[in-house]
Amino acid sequence: MYVPKESQPKQGKGASSEKKDGKRKIVAQNKKARHDYLIMDTYEAGIVLTGTEVKSLRQGRTSLTDAFVQIDGGEAWLHNAHIPEYNQGTWTNHAVRRKRKLLLHREEIDKLESKSEETGHTIVTLAIYFKDGRAKAEIALAKGKKEYDKRQTLREKQDRRDSDRAIASAKRRQRNNERMG
Repeated sequence: MYVPKESQPKQGKGASSEKKDGKRKIVAQNKKARHDYLIMDTYEAGIVLTGTEVKSLRQGRTSLTDAFVQIDGGEAWLHNAHIPEYNQGTWTNHAVRRKRKLLLHREEIDKLESKSEETGHTIVTLAIYFKDGRAKAEIALAKGKKEYDKRQTLREKQDRRDSDRAIASAKRRQRNNERMG
Protein backbone atom coordinates (compact mmCIF):
# COMPACT_ATOMS: atom_id res chain seq x y z
CA MET A 1 0.00 0.00 0.00
CA TYR A 2 1.34 3.43 -0.96
CA VAL A 3 1.52 6.11 1.74
CA PRO A 4 2.39 9.67 0.68
CA LYS A 5 5.73 10.88 2.03
CA GLU A 6 4.26 13.79 3.99
CA SER A 7 1.96 11.48 5.97
CA GLN A 8 4.74 9.05 6.88
CA PRO A 9 6.25 9.43 10.34
CA LYS A 10 9.63 11.13 10.43
CA GLN A 11 12.63 9.01 11.12
CA GLY A 12 16.14 9.61 12.36
CA LYS A 13 17.64 12.78 13.74
CA GLY A 14 15.12 15.48 14.59
CA ALA A 15 12.09 13.22 14.49
CA SER A 16 10.75 14.59 17.76
CA SER A 17 11.25 18.23 16.81
CA GLU A 18 8.25 20.50 17.05
CA LYS A 19 6.31 21.56 13.99
CA LYS A 20 7.08 24.98 12.60
CA ASP A 21 4.08 27.10 13.47
CA GLY A 22 5.48 30.47 12.44
CA LYS A 23 5.61 31.96 15.94
CA ARG A 24 7.44 35.28 16.17
CA LYS A 25 9.82 36.01 19.03
CA ILE A 26 10.17 39.79 18.88
CA VAL A 27 13.64 41.08 19.74
CA ALA A 28 13.15 44.81 19.15
CA GLN A 29 10.41 47.15 17.97
CA ASN A 30 10.51 50.69 16.66
CA LYS A 31 7.37 52.16 18.22
CA LYS A 32 8.44 55.69 17.36
CA ALA A 33 8.29 54.83 13.64
CA ARG A 34 4.57 54.02 13.94
CA HIS A 35 4.07 57.40 15.61
CA ASP A 36 6.20 59.46 13.22
CA TYR A 37 5.19 57.79 9.94
CA LEU A 38 2.03 56.76 8.15
CA ILE A 39 2.65 53.08 7.36
CA MET A 40 1.56 52.34 3.80
CA ASP A 41 2.81 48.79 3.20
CA THR A 42 4.78 46.26 5.27
CA TYR A 43 7.21 43.56 4.22
CA GLU A 44 9.02 40.71 5.94
CA ALA A 45 12.71 40.47 5.03
CA GLY A 46 15.42 38.07 6.05
CA ILE A 47 18.63 39.58 7.47
CA VAL A 48 22.14 38.44 6.59
CA LEU A 49 23.97 38.27 9.95
CA THR A 50 27.22 36.96 11.38
CA GLY A 51 27.29 34.42 14.21
CA THR A 52 27.98 36.91 16.99
CA GLU A 53 25.16 39.16 15.76
CA VAL A 54 22.69 36.29 16.01
CA LYS A 55 23.87 35.46 19.53
CA SER A 56 23.59 39.10 20.56
CA LEU A 57 20.07 39.28 19.10
CA ARG A 58 19.07 36.11 20.97
CA GLN A 59 20.04 37.92 24.18
CA GLY A 60 17.41 40.51 23.20
CA ARG A 61 19.78 43.42 22.90
CA THR A 62 19.25 45.73 19.94
CA SER A 63 17.97 49.20 19.10
CA LEU A 64 16.12 50.34 16.00
CA THR A 65 15.67 54.04 16.80
CA ASP A 66 17.83 55.32 13.93
CA ALA A 67 17.42 52.34 11.60
CA PHE A 68 16.35 52.78 8.00
CA VAL A 69 16.47 50.80 4.76
CA GLN A 70 18.13 51.95 1.57
CA ILE A 71 18.02 50.34 -1.86
CA ASP A 72 21.50 50.36 -3.39
CA GLY A 73 22.47 48.55 -6.59
CA GLY A 74 19.27 46.50 -6.66
CA GLU A 75 19.78 45.25 -3.09
CA ALA A 76 18.12 46.31 0.16
CA TRP A 77 20.42 47.33 3.02
CA LEU A 78 19.59 47.96 6.67
CA HIS A 79 21.51 50.95 8.04
CA ASN A 80 22.09 52.15 11.63
CA ALA A 81 20.51 49.18 13.42
CA HIS A 82 22.43 48.94 16.70
CA ILE A 83 23.27 45.34 17.58
CA PRO A 84 25.78 45.43 20.46
CA GLU A 85 28.83 43.20 20.53
CA TYR A 86 28.37 39.72 21.93
CA ASN A 87 29.74 39.47 25.49
CA GLN A 88 31.56 36.19 24.98
CA GLY A 89 32.76 37.15 21.49
CA THR A 90 36.47 37.38 20.75
CA TRP A 91 38.26 38.86 17.78
CA THR A 92 35.37 37.54 15.64
CA ASN A 93 32.94 40.11 17.08
CA HIS A 94 31.02 42.29 14.63
CA ALA A 95 30.88 46.04 14.09
CA VAL A 96 28.00 47.48 16.08
CA ARG A 97 26.36 49.67 13.40
CA ARG A 98 27.45 48.02 10.16
CA LYS A 99 25.07 47.91 7.22
CA ARG A 100 23.32 44.56 6.85
CA LYS A 101 21.84 43.04 3.72
CA LEU A 102 18.10 42.34 3.64
CA LEU A 103 16.69 39.41 1.70
CA LEU A 104 13.64 40.31 -0.36
CA HIS A 105 12.12 39.15 -3.64
CA ARG A 106 13.11 41.11 -6.74
CA GLU A 107 9.56 42.44 -7.26
CA GLU A 108 9.46 43.73 -3.67
CA ILE A 109 12.82 45.48 -4.03
CA ASP A 110 11.74 47.09 -7.32
CA LYS A 111 8.45 48.27 -5.82
CA LEU A 112 10.18 49.66 -2.71
CA GLU A 113 12.79 51.42 -4.82
CA SER A 114 10.25 53.12 -7.09
CA LYS A 115 7.99 54.17 -4.21
CA SER A 116 10.85 55.41 -1.99
CA GLU A 117 12.01 57.75 -4.75
CA GLU A 118 8.68 59.58 -4.53
CA THR A 119 8.66 62.73 -2.41
CA GLY A 120 8.05 62.14 1.28
CA HIS A 121 8.33 58.34 1.18
CA THR A 122 10.91 56.33 3.08
CA ILE A 123 11.53 52.75 4.16
CA VAL A 124 11.67 52.24 7.93
CA THR A 125 12.34 49.22 10.10
CA LEU A 126 9.44 48.38 12.43
CA ALA A 127 10.74 45.27 14.20
CA ILE A 128 13.40 42.59 14.32
CA TYR A 129 12.25 39.13 15.37
CA PHE A 130 12.98 35.44 15.09
CA LYS A 131 10.59 33.31 13.06
CA ASP A 132 11.26 29.57 12.89
CA GLY A 133 14.79 30.21 14.18
CA ARG A 134 15.66 32.75 11.49
CA ALA A 135 16.21 36.47 12.04
CA LYS A 136 13.67 38.59 10.19
CA ALA A 137 13.02 42.31 9.87
CA GLU A 138 9.61 43.87 9.43
CA ILE A 139 10.11 46.85 7.16
CA ALA A 140 7.54 49.31 5.92
CA LEU A 141 7.08 51.79 3.16
CA ALA A 142 6.10 54.92 5.05
CA LYS A 143 5.28 58.57 4.59
CA GLY A 144 6.25 61.16 7.19
CA LYS A 145 3.43 62.58 9.28
CA LYS A 146 2.97 66.26 9.97
CA GLU A 147 2.71 67.44 13.58
CA TYR A 148 -1.08 67.88 13.36
CA ASP A 149 -1.43 64.32 12.01
CA LYS A 150 0.45 63.00 15.05
CA ARG A 151 -1.83 64.93 17.40
CA GLN A 152 -4.91 63.66 15.55
CA THR A 153 -3.69 60.05 15.86
CA LEU A 154 -3.10 60.48 19.60
CA ARG A 155 -6.53 62.08 20.02
CA GLU A 156 -8.22 59.18 18.19
CA LYS A 157 -6.32 56.67 20.30
CA GLN A 158 -7.38 58.44 23.51
CA ASP A 159 -11.02 58.65 22.35
CA ARG A 160 -11.02 54.93 21.53
CA ARG A 161 -9.57 54.14 24.96
CA ASP A 162 -12.19 56.33 26.71
CA SER A 163 -15.08 54.73 24.81
CA ASP A 164 -13.76 51.23 25.61
CA ARG A 165 -13.59 52.17 29.29
CA ALA A 166 -17.15 53.55 29.23
CA ILE A 167 -18.48 50.41 27.55
CA ALA A 168 -16.69 48.15 30.03
CA SER A 169 -18.01 50.21 32.94
CA ALA A 170 -21.58 50.02 31.61
CA LYS A 171 -21.32 46.25 31.16
CA ARG A 172 -19.94 45.90 34.69
CA ARG A 173 -22.86 47.94 36.11
CA GLN A 174 -25.35 45.88 34.11
CA ARG A 175 -23.89 42.60 35.44
CA ASN A 176 -23.99 43.90 39.01
CA ASN A 177 -27.63 44.97 38.60
CA GLU A 178 -28.57 41.53 37.23
CA ARG A 179 -26.94 39.85 40.22
CA MET A 180 -28.74 42.09 42.69
CA GLY A 181 -32.12 41.96 41.00
